[in-house]
Amino acid sequence: MKKSKKVGLDFEVDKLTNSIENVISGDSFPTDIILINAADLKSVTKKEKWQFD
Repeated sequence: MKKSKKVGLDFEVDKLTNSIENVISGDSFPTDIILINAADLKSVTKKEKWQFD
């Protein structure tokens, strides 16, 4: 039987909500958390309008 691999998440939870919430304005945004593979990660670029801080 194949062993499953545990995957940790690398973000801090400061409040439990059903979505991402802007703490300044109170706006909330529908949110899904999913695993990403190496092929998908190659398309996450500034050229494709992805922005990370």
